[in-house]
Parts: sequence; C-alpha cells; structure tokens
Amino acid sequence: MTQVSEALPIFPLNTVLFPGVTLPLHIFEERYRALVSTLLDIPEESARVFGIVAIREGYEVGTRGVHSVQRVGCSAQLTSVDRYDDGRFDIEVVGRRRMRIDALDTGGEYLVGEVAWLDESAGEDAVGAAAKAMMTYDVYRTLLTETRRDVVLPADDLPREPTRMSYHLAATCLLTQQDRQSLLECDDAAGRLALATSMMRAELSAMRAIPSLPATEVARTGWSPN
Repeated sequence: MTQVSEALPIFPLNTVLFPGVTLPLHIFEERYRALVSTLLDIPEESARVFGIVAIREGYEVGTRGVHSVQRVGCSAQLTSVDRYDDGRFDIEVVGRRRMRIDALDTGGEYLVGEVAWLDESAGEDAVGAAAKAMMTYDVYRTLLTETRRDVVLPADDLPREPTRMSYHLAATCLLTQQDRQSLLECDDAAGRLALATSMMRAELSAMRAIPSLPATEVARTGWSPN
C-alpha cells in the first residue's frame, strides 16, 4: 500500500540515498541554490524536506542536464546548512522515507514531483535473512579489507534490526549505482537483505578471481563467475 503525499522539490543526483543514511552535499548550481533557499524559508526545521532520486540519463551539472530520473527515490530532511557569501551552500541531509514519483513538473526553478510514499515491510523471515546477510558481510568486509587497504568498512555498528540493516548494507557495500537502485526498490527488508547477500557473494567471487581489482571494477570488465 502507498499513501499519496504533497508535492516535493526533487534533487536528481548521481547517487542513491537510503532511509537513515546521512549525505553531505555541496550546492552551487542556481536551480539547487533556489531549492535550498526555499527550504530555508520554512520556519519548522523538521518540514525542510525534499526528494532525492538517482539520475538514469544525463548529468547533475552543465548545459546538457538531466534527461531522465529513476521513479523510486528517498525523501531527505535538511539537517545542517553552511552558507557562502557567493550563494553556494554546504548542506547535510538524512534519508527519511522511500517514495515513488508519479508526476514531475519541470516548469519551475527546480523539479517538483508528486510522490507516493512506499510502505516499509519486514517481509517473510526477515530475521533469518538478516543473519545470513550478517555472516556474508563479515566475510565480505574481511576480504575487502585484505585486498583493498584504502577501504575500511564498519564492523561493530551494523544495525541488527532487519530494515535498518538492509539500508546500512545497501549504502556501505561497494556497489554500482544500479545495484543500489535495485536495493532501494525492493518491496521489503527480507528481499533487500537477500539481494544484498547475493550481491556480496558475487563480489566475493570476483575479488577471489581477480584480487587486484575491486569487485565493482571487475563487474565493468564483463567478468562472470559462471
């Protein structure tokens, strides 16, 4: 089930935001300066919310711009702002809720979407899926640390609650943007954990086959464990 919400300003990015995840952003383009200024005019800080969606085609900046965006994204609450004299901003946001864009208005200073909120469901045997994901993550983190000295993944602060764990893994593991988008679009935590476990296992196979490359780079070479 979904619940239709009010229109939200939309910020397309070359990244995927997940609920509970903090994201710093540097704002310098005019359209997104206008978006942040609009949010700052809202007196209640908790209401300073906009939507972040991953770009499907196009660019974050420049004259060519965004051609198309993913339909499923995440709402973001503005939590801190540093304003520069020239109009730029450094901001920090935290992901709040998954959303689906049902309509997109491109006629204003910035994009505005009509969104429907997506329900959060644990799914079938989410606890079991979380246990499998945790075991796989321990192996994945250890091997990645051994093969990539410049990468350090958290060990002790992985949430145990299935939904929070699923989003933490989706944001933490070294995955492609499309992989992250697929995880965001999963209907429930159990499905997201199962998919994340499958992705980590694929990366483990890739790292063991070609230890000199991170798994995301191996994926781009067309290598397959099959």
